[in-house]
Amino acid sequence: MDYLEIEGSKKLNGTVIISGAKNAALPLLACTLLSKTPVCINNIPNVADVKTLLQLLENLGAKQTFESNRAVVNTISVNSTCANYDIVRKMRASILTLGPLLARFGHCEVSLPGGCAIGQRPIDLHLRALEQMGAIIEIKQGYVIAKAPKSLEGANIIFDKITVTGSENIIMAAILANGVTTLSNVAKEPEVVQLCEVLNEGGAKIKGIGSDELEIEGSGGELLKLDDITVIPDRIEAGTYLCAAAITNSDITLKNVTSEHLKAVVSKLTYMGYVIERNENSINIKPSSNILPIDIKTVEYPGFPTDMQAQFMALCTQANGTSVIDERLFENRFMHVSELLRMGADIKLSSHIATVYGPTKLTGADVMATDLRASSALVLAALAAKGKTRIHRIYHLDRGYEDLEGKLSMLGASIKRLSE
Repeated sequence: MDYLEIEGSKKLNGTVIISGAKNAALPLLACTLLSKTPVCINNIPNVADVKTLLQLLENLGAKQTFESNRAVVNTISVNSTCANYDIVRKMRASILTLGPLLARFGHCEVSLPGGCAIGQRPIDLHLRALEQMGAIIEIKQGYVIAKAPKSLEGANIIFDKITVTGSENIIMAAILANGVTTLSNVAKEPEVVQLCEVLNEGGAKIKGIGSDELEIEGSGGELLKLDDITVIPDRIEAGTYLCAAAITNSDITLKNVTSEHLKAVVSKLTYMGYVIERNENSINIKPSSNILPIDIKTVEYPGFPTDMQAQFMALCTQANGTSVIDERLFENRFMHVSELLRMGADIKLSSHIATVYGPTKLTGADVMATDLRASSALVLAALAAKGKTRIHRIYHLDRGYEDLEGKLSMLGASIKRLSE
């Protein structure tokens, strides 16, 4: 099993190219199930989650190729509607095949999902919405067995809470349904917006893109003709590298970014004293002469993203004062705290609130990754720590970061991937 060894306390400098967004690529791969023509997806990140979903599509009977950050998927040959446990257990986003499979074939079996252990992320919102569209849902032996014998019908659906994958799943299901579907309290994340834009370019009829209410005119089963797609830049990867520069108080530039998607992250870094220059496709961050503490509350987009909470917690260990982080979206997303404590951090937990006392002198240690974003927090802490840190179970990192050690090495970090 691989681990990372990082020698800390080194300044970073240079330019890093941000990859395509994993969280945009996954629903875009799933939506190829709605296309009657092969789909070419460019700027797709070479990460484990993408490979898992491509393998799932292939298991369903699709033809796919993936090289040089370009995937070509042809789902016309799909001859199975069973997304089995062996694949789905590796990644929660596999549930995104539920909506398009059911809408296209009228039946499917999808294993209940796995993925990061950051708390309960039930799919009841997905299932309830599909039932409102006429689906018959049964949970049996760990599988969601869904049937729509008379096809899905348009419905007025209000999500009880904002759900990104739930929004994406039901949007895709509604595309092939009969009649008009109205979705309220829809997620507004850039990844959801891109999915809708891609579907519209392929012949779908979605109104209200970018708002929390969508109106979707179903095609009555007629498949789309999806054009070539270019995945948007990964705002979470970009935010992570901004934090890498911040925690080492370094000057770096990010390219291939959409700065509009990073407003919440940039706002917090600016408050902490970092000088940030934003252009349309690039961001430069310069050191802070006095790193100020901050308060963070994770909320849905366009607020502060839960996927950046762990990275900012690592950064707050170097702030001059007390920072408070309020995690509102997931109940078990502080598992990285115990590992940061091993490195010398001073953090107190109370329910969903973490209080970070800084600055503290971090020191290298053996630590264990517990989920994708917690892994990146440990990398950031290791960059700032004195001595060597070994981060184990980095398969979590590989799920969402493309060539992390290569990109950090180019910036001057001392980082090696080793096997144990």
